[in-house]
Amino acid sequence: MPDLYDVAAIGNAIVDVIAPATDEFLAANGLDKGAMMLVDPAQSAALYAKMAAGVEASGGSAANTIAGVASFGGKGAYMGKVADDKLGEIFAHDMRAIGARFENTPLVGGPGTAISMINVTPDAQRTMCTFLGASVEFSDADVDPEVVEAATIVYLEGYLFDAEAARRAFAKAAGLAHGAGRMIALTLSDGFVVERHRAGLMGFIENQVDLLFANENEILALFQTDNFDEAVEGLRTRVKLAAVTRSAAGSVIVSAGERLTVKAEPVEKVVDTTGAGDQYAAGFMFGLSRGRSLHQCGQLASLAAAEVISHYGPRPQVSLKELAASKGY
Repeated sequence: MPDLYDVAAIGNAIVDVIAPATDEFLAANGLDKGAMMLVDPAQSAALYAKMAAGVEASGGSAANTIAGVASFGGKGAYMGKVADDKLGEIFAHDMRAIGARFENTPLVGGPGTAISMINVTPDAQRTMCTFLGASVEFSDADVDPEVVEAATIVYLEGYLFDAEAARRAFAKAAGLAHGAGRMIALTLSDGFVVERHRAGLMGFIENQVDLLFANENEILALFQTDNFDEAVEGLRTRVKLAAVTRSAAGSVIVSAGERLTVKAEPVEKVVDTTGAGDQYAAGFMFGLSRGRSLHQCGQLASLAAAEVISHYGPRPQVSLKELAASKGY
């Protein structure tokens, strides 16, 4: 099977609503600052009605990563579940418009397309309330073997680990990928995912994952420690390669025989941290799929993360390919 895609991703297909908010707004609506919580349709509608005017855009963690890969000039494919509704049509159009393959059949007669309401406070922290809707209906039947087997890296979104059907889809994708000599990457996505599924995630990481993405808090939660170095060392015997982000402190890339620290790219003003981890993964995997060194992969990752936190929204607003070229990356 030829290499048709740099990255093929599986994730929750979500439309994001991103708006500015105050700490008082969060408190008045019972929202824990910086956290992600799941809401039902009624809660979703009520919060949406109270939010300030903002930006609506197709999102979802892994879909944002594919958008970043495309911005670098890479070839991407995406697998996720939307409903047969207006938001589903918008999501599909947006993915195809960036040049990504997206061919999953929409859900008919079930919940609507997922939506995530993201309130961003002046300190750039984002507080997310998500109605998962149709996205949790993704199953192993939605995994396209031809796409998986033609991708250099198959990227799995940790948020999906909540759904049993999606875990079966992950297992199918991992089997197909490894059978075709491809790499499986996983992002832990959020601390709450780790807390809910630590044992299952650890088993999946040890047995199926080649490349792991996480931030500092997620990796500490995974190993149940307050010692960052101890957590990083714990990765060495469990995964071939890992990239752990530490906000302004940059990131640490670790393999069995190497540990690299990559500086964060300077940002004039941090506006919105939504999508920072998604774009970091995009830069790293684009570089890896194109044969770059681990340090160069980290530089591309940091560049993409810095671009996305400089504005509202989880996807690049400039060409990452041109930005990287201007930096000599």
